Amino acid sequence: MHFTRFFVTLPLEMSGNSFTFKQFTVHQDRCAMKVGTDGTLLGAWAALERRDGRILDIGTGTGLMALMMAQRYPEARVTAIDIDAAAVAQASENVKDSPFASRIAVCQADVKAFEAPEPYDAIVCNPPYFDKALTCPDDQRTQARHTLTLTYRQLMAAAWRLLADEGLLSVIIPNDYFQQMESEAHLAGFFLTRVYGIRTVERKPIKRYLIELRKHPQKELVKKEVLIEDSPGVRSEWYRELTKDFYIK
Repeated sequence: MHFTRFFVTLPLEMSGNSFTFKQFTVHQDRCAMKVGTDGTLLGAWAALERRDGRILDIGTGTGLMALMMAQRYPEARVTAIDIDAAAVAQASENVKDSPFASRIAVCQADVKAFEAPEPYDAIVCNPPYFDKALTCPDDQRTQARHTLTLTYRQLMAAAWRLLADEGLLSVIIPNDYFQQMESEAHLAGFFLTRVYGIRTVERKPIKRYLIELRKHPQKELVKKEVLIEDSPGVRSEWYRELTKDFYIK
């Protein structure tokens, strides 16, 4: 079984191997996984309840989500980690050229062994999700796209260890892997608190889920189904509002 990343037309300025958002530019020529709707959705949707909190971006790639979270939460400090040296170098350059360089630290690390001096108030991750699919001949893309180096169980165990007691873990996952992710989250001790089913357009089935998890149950599980586009090429009101601080057009 094989699945592709979730892409629709991104309404931002593209030049060669870079994308320009309102407040920063993301270069991606050395990264296996490029800027796409998955990371943009999660970066715009994930929550932080402490304005001056600590955020961890697991598998940062280009640094996109770290930059988005830093823009949304101007008092927060962000740590962005990736196992791939080329991605870390690229993310470091993207961060250095942004207005948020003083609040984002980028480092090469395997989250399974990563240690932090204090827990994080929010963790975001656009995880590898190919499970039993054929691997890619490109080792860098295999590492970024497949669960060979980070299974859902390992991700949840690491997130539990690194997350503050009242912290939030936010991920985006394809529909086909939702039950597997939910099961591993439950086994680790997490509770679902927000679940958004994402459709590209009304007539299409749900493609992705945005998932928020906590260490403690909440009074209410917030569940919604939302659209990226009202019709091909026409962004929905929800998507426009979510991304208005990032997209140039």
